[in-house]
Amino acid sequence: MTTTAIEPKILRPGNRVRYLKLIALFKISKGILLLVLGFSLLFLNTRTGWLDAISDWAADEILLKHSKAVVFLLGKLQDILAGGALHATGLLALFYAAVLFTEGIGVYLQKRWAEYFMVFATGALIPLEVRHIYHRPSIAAVAILLINCFIVWFLYRVLRREPAHVAPTTREVAVETH
Repeated sequence: MTTTAIEPKILRPGNRVRYLKLIALFKISKGILLLVLGFSLLFLNTRTGWLDAISDWAADEILLKHSKAVVFLLGKLQDILAGGALHATGLLALFYAAVLFTEGIGVYLQKRWAEYFMVFATGALIPLEVRHIYHRPSIAAVAILLINCFIVWFLYRVLRREPAHVAPTTREVAVETH
């Protein structure tokens, strides 16, 4: 496709790839942080002082005081896993880290399925982020919300703009080789 004057600069082919790679690295770095957090929660159970501080922080971050449904579901999850809330939170962090690694690596390799996956996975979390900002406003939460909104908007525009990969015809291949 040819670029038009109306097209934003970030959607032009060279810039688009650069932004996709930056988004992928952002997701991979979030995955690394969650991987470290998940392993810490699973294997730091001998440090009770740290565990109390971490569990209080996690309870504040996921707004346990404001959601009876979340408290109920976490209680059921605790019963099933029989390892306590910290164990469940560690497993959840490891699962989400795997999702972030899948998104990040797929988008870095410019796989179309990963772009769709990232749009849906990131877009699904935006209402939770808005709810979090409503109950506990902070600059960091607003920044994360804005970054995720940008990611969804950008990937939506990229996916809408580019048709699914179509195999080139023999004539196109012959033209490219000469």
